[in-house]
Amino acid sequence: MKDGIHPKYTDATISCACGAVYKTRTTVGDMSVEICSNCHPYFTGKQRFLDTAGRVEKFQKKYKKKEKKEAPTAEATA
Repeated sequence: MKDGIHPKYTDATISCACGAVYKTRTTVGDMSVEICSNCHPYFTGKQRFLDTAGRVEKFQKKYKKKEKKEAPTAEATA
């Protein structure tokens, strides 16, 4: 391998929003993540809701089709 072309591989700390802290080695450095294997539903088998409040309503509001007014029927105009 050539000298001076490879990134530094140093110790790093990965911290999750749930409070779990992992020590590892990486070229990136210290990181903070939102979800880890300690709190992810796939690994824990528990359903857990993350900051989802308002996201569905925001999506529906953004893509809401304008409600069409019903055309008057022949019986209603007579």
